[in-house]
Amino acid sequence: MNPVPSLWQRIRSHLPIDGFYFDRPLVLFQSDDWGRVGVRDKEGLEQLRAAGIVLGERPYDFYSLETSDDLDAVATTLKRHRDSSGRHPVMGMNFIVANLNSVGAITNSDARLKFLPLAEGLPEGWRRPNLLESYRSGIADGVFRPALHGTSHFCTPAVERNRASGGERAQLLDKLWRAGTPYIHWRMPWVGYEYWDPEHPNDKRFLSAEMQREMVGYSVGGFAKLFSALPRSACAPGYRANDDTHRAWAQHGVRVAQNGPEAVLPPLFDRHQLLHLSRTVEFEPAVDAAFSVEQCLEKAERCFSRGIPVIVSVHAINFHSTLRDFRTATLQGLDQFLTALETKHSDLLYLCDEDLYDLVKRGSYRAFGGEVTVTVTRKKLSRAHTRQL
Repeated sequence: MNPVPSLWQRIRSHLPIDGFYFDRPLVLFQSDDWGRVGVRDKEGLEQLRAAGIVLGERPYDFYSLETSDDLDAVATTLKRHRDSSGRHPVMGMNFIVANLNSVGAITNSDARLKFLPLAEGLPEGWRRPNLLESYRSGIADGVFRPALHGTSHFCTPAVERNRASGGERAQLLDKLWRAGTPYIHWRMPWVGYEYWDPEHPNDKRFLSAEMQREMVGYSVGGFAKLFSALPRSACAPGYRANDDTHRAWAQHGVRVAQNGPEAVLPPLFDRHQLLHLSRTVEFEPAVDAAFSVEQCLEKAERCFSRGIPVIVSVHAINFHSTLRDFRTATLQGLDQFLTALETKHSDLLYLCDEDLYDLVKRGSYRAFGGEVTVTVTRKKLSRAHTRQL
């Protein structure tokens, strides 16, 4: 549990506030961890096992990195579906725009970690032919939409501190880095998240505003280099973001802040004029033993009945196939989910985060060169609106 008061807790303490509701069923996808390396293929898996790390206890032991085939399979599935305007579903992909240079980290006597921008390729030992081309192809086809996740999923100061202190944690880092794996979070939660250091007191866990502003600026630069565009939507690693994070995002042109599925809320603006979106359906078959498409459809229908968007959370691991085939079951379930929604709702619309921002601002968004209009209603939130589905 995150002991830091969340965005939604702060919202509840300052009610009433305006939320936005819609007269048509809207569906968006938000997906984290694209571009982030994990366990380096089967060779890396065996190297970690040889170093004494027992793998296989949890799905994230098999998190690696998407391949071009994985991306092509996702794009193919999305292209089989269309909404009432003729548009395909859009997978909003939150990118980690750099990866730890593990070899350099081992040999570098300086405690500071070095990162390799994703735009310049992958760390030594990693191979993913045509990966960047597949990202860009899906974007060009309109089924992928890149957004900002960060530069490093883990908290760099926390890792640097633990490495410098020696002991078991430093030894674990050394074993992982020699195999080309930056970290496996569930085994070492002390690495934290990019803007959040878990080993500080509760009220000091977020990095300073100055540090966050610098880190966000670096991430935005890496994103621009990768996609020749600035990010308009962002999601903090681990959903760990505070007001300093939001301010830094807004200062760098971000317009939408993604939040986790902690509470089911309509879209709303904060004081930085960021549109906050709350994920409402967790589509995570790779990591949820109790996952079912039927439950996801039930949650979606409850969202539609309340006039709020269905914002589907589906992490990148669900589409991986290198170390364990998570992809096949996920795409089968996704196909079933989309077919059921399209069959039941003839006025269904697939949007991305930027479309929803435009919709709230001016009542319409552009798709296929034309304007799609939706009636948007502004209402004051009450505590009843924050109940869990």
